[in-house]
Amino acid sequence: MESTYEHTHIPLTTVSSGEGHEVSIDIYCYCIQFVNICLIGNPTSKSKTWFLVDAGMPHSADNIIQLAEDRFGTMTKPQGIILTHGHFDHVGALTELLEHWDVPVYAHEQEIPYLTGKANYPEGDSTVNGGLMSELSPLFPNHGINLGNHVKALQADGSIPGLPEWQWMHTPGHSPGHISLFREKDRSLLAGDAFVTVKQESLYRVLLQTQEISGPPKYFTTDWEGAASSVKKLNDLRPSLAVTGHGTPMRGEELTSQLAYLADHFDEVARPEEGRFVH
Repeated sequence: MESTYEHTHIPLTTVSSGEGHEVSIDIYCYCIQFVNICLIGNPTSKSKTWFLVDAGMPHSADNIIQLAEDRFGTMTKPQGIILTHGHFDHVGALTELLEHWDVPVYAHEQEIPYLTGKANYPEGDSTVNGGLMSELSPLFPNHGINLGNHVKALQADGSIPGLPEWQWMHTPGHSPGHISLFREKDRSLLAGDAFVTVKQESLYRVLLQTQEISGPPKYFTTDWEGAASSVKKLNDLRPSLAVTGHGTPMRGEELTSQLAYLADHFDEVARPEEGRFVH
């Protein structure tokens, strides 16, 4: 592993690569370079059943496996892997993880072409305003991967096999089949990249992990009308906790006020002025 992961309880603070937050007893957020994965499951339960949400950067499989073993025990594997979407930084370790665990992968049906080798994502858009990450984005991998029979389409009713308290919802914009996960009982939200808590286009802010709610990473977002609608949908849930694909978890009044502002002023603060997919 990059470093020993740290159990950090509220109040939530900046997290660096190789560190994590136990944001609740059964939600653990772990940062790999500049992207987050989540482990859903209570490590104190007898069953120790758990799910992995997203699969991080390439070459991070050993880190993820070690993290899971530290948290749930050495003879453990997830019941499944849930993908918010299939961009390279969210599926980077997936092939190696499936060789080790051999478990189902759940994704939205509109994301499956990118997970079965039938489609590639558009190249990163360097023409969007924002910072060095945007300028470098054409160099980021945009190819699909082929998971074969491992990948399963999520059920249309919003349920997730093995996670009865959670529901998924379609939050497109950043990608066609992007989803977010929500648990009503404590209003916990795993938002993926529908919105993030760091200005992902700016390498400086990414390195510092400066916390601020921002729209989806501009350089990979292809449907800005969909992205705006998705943010409004998530704001309407009034989440008390949000774990996003990039940046540190956020909760309470800070989350409520910043997410509402983003929803109400999306075109001003999130939609780029220029870009291949803006108009």
